[in-house]
Amino acid sequence: MKVLVINGPNLNNLGSRDKSFYGSESYQDVIQNIEEYAEILQVEVTFFQGNSEGELISFIQKEVDEFDGIVINGGALTHYGLSLKDSLMDAATPLVEIHISNIHQREIYRRNSVVEPISIGQVAGFGTSGYLYALELLVNYLRNDIHT
Repeated sequence: MKVLVINGPNLNNLGSRDKSFYGSESYQDVIQNIEEYAEILQVEVTFFQGNSEGELISFIQKEVDEFDGIVINGGALTHYGLSLKDSLMDAATPLVEIHISNIHQREIYRRNSVVEPISIGQVAGFGTSGYLYALELLVNYLRNDIHT
């Protein structure tokens, strides 16, 4: 099983961003934790991070056929990235949306996600551990062929 882990704008700056929302782990720490957990789950993971919507869309369009599912933290694009949403819909691949902070307790504009309605689930507010929960949710979904 192959899973694509996509991170949007500014997530490459984890560890130096507002630590009250995003914690102190670096982007490389997060990748390492996901890789270790993926090994336990016996899943192959590939990572992509982009700071623009076009980068993410181009990558998804080029690579999605090689993957069984997607874990995505679209960053701010989550709230208004309609073309990102369209590319994910076109990919027709199960996906789980993840947010490090609890977007439902933050500014009003952050509470809406254009990605959530096309996701099998959303994990928010568990810090960087949310990536592991999202990966496990997606893997269980794919292995059990559960479709809602």
